[in-house]
Amino acid sequence: MSLSRTLFRGAYAVAALSLISVSASAQGAMGGMKMDSKAPASPRDSVITTIAGANINVNYGRPSKRGRVLFNGLGDMKWGMVWRTGANEATHFTTAKPLAFGAITVPAGTYTLFTKIEENGKWELIVNKQTKQWGTAYDPKQDLVRIPMTVTSNNPVVEKMEIIVKPAGKGGEIIIAWDNYKAVAGFTVK
Repeated sequence: MSLSRTLFRGAYAVAALSLISVSASAQGAMGGMKMDSKAPASPRDSVITTIAGANINVNYGRPSKRGRVLFNGLGDMKWGMVWRTGANEATHFTTAKPLAFGAITVPAGTYTLFTKIEENGKWELIVNKQTKQWGTAYDPKQDLVRIPMTVTSNNPVVEKMEIIVKPAGKGGEIIIAWDNYKAVAGFTVK
């Protein structure tokens, strides 16, 4: 074998080993990073709708039941408590027009939603003026209004909590559904 052919093969071998080494290093660096392919336990979701000319947006964390006893079972969902109405960051609610919940009016703006949960089904949707806080950072001094809700507890089980805003009658409804509870607050657009 000629000297040039031996040198060529040697150079080729060195180049191939270098590529393998670079590839292995890159894989090692990537392998050291934790890539979590699992979805979060309580992903964020949004409801965006227009009812009677009012653009309404709700952004909230969607916790799952996961076999747990929720209402009066979880530590932050005992009867008589104010619940964050979702998970993680506070649930934010924006309306472009004033909404009337019976005699109670919520002006156009952005708010945080909480829910006072009672065993007797007398729940209240709390519209709070404080925004951009963690869901457990509830300040009752910031309450704008408390809206009575109609609650039923004999519904099919909803595994992943949901907030629905839909047209109904001459206005719409805000519906909070989780486990076998469904709480509804009807409104009209002013």
